[in-house]
Amino acid sequence: MFVRPKRIADSLARRSFIGGSDAKIIMGNDDLALLRLWQEKRGEVEPDDLSRNLLVQLGTATEQLNLHWYEINTGQVIIDAQRRIFHPLHRWMAATLDGRVQQTGAVFEAKFMLPWNFSEEEAAEKHMAQLQHNMWVTASRSAVLSIITGGGKWVEINIHADPLYQHLLLTAEKKFWRCVQSGEPPVLFNIETPRPRLEAVKVVDMSSSNHWAELAGTYLRTREAHGEHETAKAELKKLVPEDAKEATGHGIKAKRSKSGAISFEAQPTEAERAPIQ
Repeated sequence: MFVRPKRIADSLARRSFIGGSDAKIIMGNDDLALLRLWQEKRGEVEPDDLSRNLLVQLGTATEQLNLHWYEINTGQVIIDAQRRIFHPLHRWMAATLDGRVQQTGAVFEAKFMLPWNFSEEEAAEKHMAQLQHNMWVTASRSAVLSIITGGGKWVEINIHADPLYQHLLLTAEKKFWRCVQSGEPPVLFNIETPRPRLEAVKVVDMSSSNHWAELAGTYLRTREAHGEHETAKAELKKLVPEDAKEATGHGIKAKRSKSGAISFEAQPTEAERAPIQ
């Protein structure tokens, strides 16, 4: 099969560093994908030909539209599109950027995703390794995930740099790169990464949730009684003498801890103690 010279050159270049898309495999749980990536970096196999992968090609085809859509909807400007940047110290780490937000310096990543069972949390988690890798390489404090779905929806997700995640990521990438250099096959690193912290920007209607309806009813029914309870507790604490270790009466006991905090517990009344005749 004929292989384009540009693809060969890019393949040779990518052998010399770990990029953002590699980070997702290194932090993943697919041992076969990890082994194949190791073989690619060592030049033992060629990268998969993705020219017939429809989802990949849709992502490529919509990338420019994605960038344009982000700019006109946010008023931000994207620079450094398709620029490759190497880490200043770890030259085996690089990021090929979809772009950077000029005003903030945030890493910009354009994605196409299918609409079925789409959620922002899963999208962020799926691309977290790539985003944190690119932020680490470029010393950026934030990233923007701009997503166009097959359902005609555009979603913007803002993600901040996570020092703990990046520490784990760097540890795993160092181990993988040592395997590339030594020839020792890598094994899954089994690093449990933190869940992504998303900026809360959505307004959600929970009217269709039966569980929400049940809890909301309980909240509304007990709200007034809860307020009275908290007020009574605060006033009771004021009545406990400062030199009292315990105070009892009318079915409750107040106890003072060594630190001075006062807690309450219910006591059975005389009527409840009386034996049944």
